[in-house]
Amino acid sequence: MSFVVAAPEVVVAAASDLAGIGSAIGAANAAAAVPTMGVLAAGADEVSAAVADLFGAHAQAYQALSAQAALFHEQFVHAMTAGAGAYAGAEAADAAALDVLNGPFQALFGRPLIGDGANGAPGQPGGPGGLLYGNGGNGGNGGIGQPGGAGGDAGLIGNGGNGGIGGPGATGLAGGAGGVGGLLFGDGGNGGAGGLGTGPVGATGGIGGPGGAAVGLFGHGGAGGAGGLGKAGFAGGAGGTGGTGGLLYGNGGNGGNVPSGAADGGAGGDARLIGNGGDGGSVGAAPTGIGNGGNGGNGGWLYGDGGSGGSTLQ
Repeated sequence: MSFVVAAPEVVVAAASDLAGIGSAIGAANAAAAVPTMGVLAAGADEVSAAVADLFGAHAQAYQALSAQAALFHEQFVHAMTAGAGAYAGAEAADAAALDVLNGPFQALFGRPLIGDGANGAPGQPGGPGGLLYGNGGNGGNGGIGQPGGAGGDAGLIGNGGNGGIGGPGATGLAGGAGGVGGLLFGDGGNGGAGGLGTGPVGATGGIGGPGGAAVGLFGHGGAGGAGGLGKAGFAGGAGGTGGTGGLLYGNGGNGGNVPSGAADGGAGGDARLIGNGGDGGSVGAAPTGIGNGGNGGNGGWLYGDGGSGGSTLQ
């Protein structure tokens, strides 16, 4: 069985480009028709007349072939446009049928049966993914004085949404937590980076959001968000912790890094049965104080390497 993935808007754009190319070629052929088909004889002798007739015959043959090519080109463009319309119509019909199916579940459980969760508005959490299948929506990035929104959780199968970036503030706001992966299969979402510290006093960066856990049988934990930058002379925010890997298989997520010291890098997430632990977050040069690199996560109980601890620049 073959599977075809088509994006109608891309096909329509390609058809439009091809139509433009066809118009340009047609204009060039029309401009060349008169001077090439009406070549005058260089002299009154028979040889000059024969040469002029030969060039004229070639020009007529070229114009005939060009007309056939233009007809094929036009038919091809029409076929592409019609195909894009058919795909778009099928998508609309499928979406309508899916809306009817998802409606009761959305009303009862606040999430669809099948489908991805909506991305969050600024500072708001992402919507949960479908109960059977679907990824969680990404959390919205925070505005001024607003933390990042948490990523939405997946249902049975799907990946958790990524947390939003924390907004700037007197002290940077925290990044949003990554959503958890599906109960059967799916990766946890990455935590959002902390926000920028902008205040005159204590203008440290925001804490990075924790990575989402892979709570199902298979999946990798999400990476912790990086700590936010502090204002000049102030420390950055701590890195977020990495999420744990899946129950049977999956690596722990890496801990978030810290741009400048006096805050600790995020700890790497643990693997569970099989998988490698996540690496701890590293810490950059410190304007004040010294932070510690994050601990590496534990390797799997049955098989897997532990994560490396984060480094510290002094």
